[in-house]
Amino acid sequence: MAVGVGIDLLEIDRLERALARHPRLAERVFTKAEREYAAARARPARHLAARFVAKEAVVKALGLSGAFGLGEIEILAGEPPTVRLSGGIAEAAAGKGVEVSLTHSRDFAAAVAVRSG
Repeated sequence: MAVGVGIDLLEIDRLERALARHPRLAERVFTKAEREYAAARARPARHLAARFVAKEAVVKALGLSGAFGLGEIEILAGEPPTVRLSGGIAEAAAGKGVEVSLTHSRDFAAAVAVRSG
């Protein structure tokens, strides 16, 4: 039974501009594996944007706020993609599972997260 839902949407160009202005942003927000996955694609920002919105949707679905970074949420590639939590967010979400669905077009990335437990 779902007990929490989160959704997020982002213009991919907006993330591309932010990454260009703040080169260290990718290291703060995305895990090494996420950055490597995106770098192997034709338009890396499209895949990073999908992961960014998934992270935001996970936070919403878990109903959390607090002092943790989006780098503590990792979106693992696969069908379906999976979520790995670490650090403070893993502690705050103890006992709660979350699943995500990602999508992107040429211009937008979107994700939905559903919490159970």
